[in-house]
Amino acid sequence: MPATLAPFTTDDYRARMDRAAGAAADAGLAGVLIAPGPDLAHLTGYRPPAATERLTLLVLVPGADPVLVVPKLEAPDAERAVGAPATTLLDWTDGTDPYALTARLLEPSGRFAVSDNAWALHLLGVQRALPTASYISLTGALPMLRAVKDEPELARLAAAGEAADATYGEILKVPFAGRAETEIADDLAALLRRFGHSQVDFTVVGSGPNGANPHHEAGDRTIERGDMVVLDFGGLRDGYGSDTSRTVHVGEPSPAEQHIHDVVREAQQAGFDAVRPGVACQEVDRAAREIIEEAGYGDLFIHRTGHGIGVTTHEPPYMIEGEEQPMVPGMCFSVEPGIYLPGRFGVRIEDIVTVTPDGGRRFNNTDREMAVVE
Repeated sequence: MPATLAPFTTDDYRARMDRAAGAAADAGLAGVLIAPGPDLAHLTGYRPPAATERLTLLVLVPGADPVLVVPKLEAPDAERAVGAPATTLLDWTDGTDPYALTARLLEPSGRFAVSDNAWALHLLGVQRALPTASYISLTGALPMLRAVKDEPELARLAAAGEAADATYGEILKVPFAGRAETEIADDLAALLRRFGHSQVDFTVVGSGPNGANPHHEAGDRTIERGDMVVLDFGGLRDGYGSDTSRTVHVGEPSPAEQHIHDVVREAQQAGFDAVRPGVACQEVDRAAREIIEEAGYGDLFIHRTGHGIGVTTHEPPYMIEGEEQPMVPGMCFSVEPGIYLPGRFGVRIEDIVTVTPDGGRRFNNTDREMAVVE
C-alpha cells in the first residue's frame, strides 16, 4: 500500500498566501488575483467543483488579510477547504455584481498579477469595475510563485517519484514484442494507479520510428523485436506530480543504438551534476546539451532539458537557454535530454530532481542503463 502522507494544515496554506503577497509587494504589485485552478489549490487547498461563469477569486493584497470571493451557493464547499480559515470568505448571490464587490478590495490604480488560467470573462469583468488598474499574467510577474516547495510538498513529490519508479520496475516484467503501444500504455496507467496515483496525465510509448516524436501518443503500432521504445509517464499522487522517462530495447540493441543511449545517459548525468543553488537554470540545459553536441547529435536534441513540477506536471522553472533564474533549494524540475532520429528511433532519460543546499537530489532512482525487454 502507498505510504500515507501527513495532510497539509491551515498554517501551511497561510504561509503560502503570506509568501505570495510578499512576493507581489517585492515585485511592485498591488496584489494577486487567483482564479480556480492549480494556483488556487496550491494556496488554499480549495478546488471548486468546476470553473463556471460565476466568479470565484482569491484576492491577495500585501498588508491585508486574504479574501476568497465565492458564489453563495458554493460557499459551503469553500468553507470546507483546509486553507479557508486563513481567509475571509466574501460571498455573493446571483443578481448582484461580483466584480464591483471585488473592485472594492483593490487599489483603483494598482497593478495586479492574474493567474494564467483565469477566464477572460472574469478578468474583463474586473477590468470594467476597475478600469484604472492594470493587469499582468501571474507567470509573467511571479514565475517562481510555486517553484520553491516546502517540506510537505517535497515529501509528496518524493512519494510520486517512488510510485513512478515502482511502475517502471513492473513494466519491465511485461511482454513488449507483438503488443500494440496502446496496450503498454494501458499497463502503465494501471500501474500508476496501483501505486497510488489518483490521476494519470500521460503514458507515452514511442516504439521504433514513433520514438523520434518526443510527445508521440501511444498508437496502434505493433512493437517488434529490435525496437527501441521510449517510455514517458506520470500524473498526480496526493495532488503532486510524477514524470519519468526511460528508453528500453526489445531484444539486444545494436552497438549504434547502445552508443546513442550512452550519450543521452551521460548528458542526463551532466545536467543533474549542474544542479546547485545560485546557478542559473540555463546551466542545466547547457551541461546536458554540450555532451550531445560534442557527440555530433546537437541538431537532434530538439527540446529544452527540463520543466518544473508540482501541483501540475509542467510549470516554471524551465531548464532552457536564456533562463537566468538562479536555482534555489526546494525547486523541483525534470532533467530529460533526448536524441531523436527521424524515421528510426528516439532516446530520452528523465528524472525529477530537487535543489538541495549543496547540490541536487533525484526523486527517480531506477537504473538509467538501457533495459532489455522481451
